[in-house]
Amino acid sequence: MAATRQPPRVPVPPARPEALRAGVFRGSRVVRKGLLPPDQLRSRAWRRLRHDVYADARLPVDHRLKVLGVSCVAPDGTTFAGLSALVLAGGTQFATADDPVEVLLPVGRRWRPGPGVRVGVSSSADDVVVDRHRLSRTGPVRTALDLIRRGGLDDGVVLLDRLAQEGLADVAAVRAAAERLPRCRGSRMARDVAGLADGLAESPQETRLRLLMHRAGLPAPVAQFRIFDQEGFIARVDFAYPDLKIAIEYDGLWHAEPGQFAKDRKRLNRLSEAGWLVIFVTAADLKHPERLLARLVAELAH
Repeated sequence: MAATRQPPRVPVPPARPEALRAGVFRGSRVVRKGLLPPDQLRSRAWRRLRHDVYADARLPVDHRLKVLGVSCVAPDGTTFAGLSALVLAGGTQFATADDPVEVLLPVGRRWRPGPGVRVGVSSSADDVVVDRHRLSRTGPVRTALDLIRRGGLDDGVVLLDRLAQEGLADVAAVRAAAERLPRCRGSRMARDVAGLADGLAESPQETRLRLLMHRAGLPAPVAQFRIFDQEGFIARVDFAYPDLKIAIEYDGLWHAEPGQFAKDRKRLNRLSEAGWLVIFVTAADLKHPERLLARLVAELAH
């Protein structure tokens, strides 16, 4: 007699208790509460983030998930700082899953968190924000100061301009706080960066172009200048010398988007008809600053 063929086994989806869906949790705690048996922690429903810390495997692995994982095991009084504070404030684009989670501990508190965590010490509870998840993070001014103190000058200005554009920092407030800093590591850098930032650039390359013009001694242009003609608004240009009717635009990749060429051409024609000269600067120009500056100086002189 021929053997009876068994129907193929349909994989049983792993159990996901409602209380743990889209969550991050301590494995030992949910086992103790009876929400999961120990062997279920090893199922494909959950992702192990660190020792005894798990997350719903459907959650994206990003910096915020790493922060939430660290928060499960961090000691009382921990404050998230630096890039991690930015991410918790909504600046998810400023850090990746590969960046270490940054925390500050109260003076006298010690903790060995293992890999993937950078630990510092905070002697003050000032400028700390506690969000709706009861996670503590440094406030916007403290976060910005910490970040601009530890890099190069131009990178710091680019970062502070970006933070201002994203609504994550106020340049004037950061500048005032930088002036009040006592003499310490990075305090001079913080003051220099805050003094050069204006928070108006809409891209890092615009900031770098402005710094290049500033260091060359060119007259300070008006940033994000709005131009009108008799028909109304024409354009907002990156930099302008209104008295000379000269506009300087950083020509980024977005100009290559479908339909953008026709819009740019119409905009440029209206600017020309209104008597404006538009100088376009590209990434390639910024790689040869001497030639770019010579062109700008010649146009301004002419």
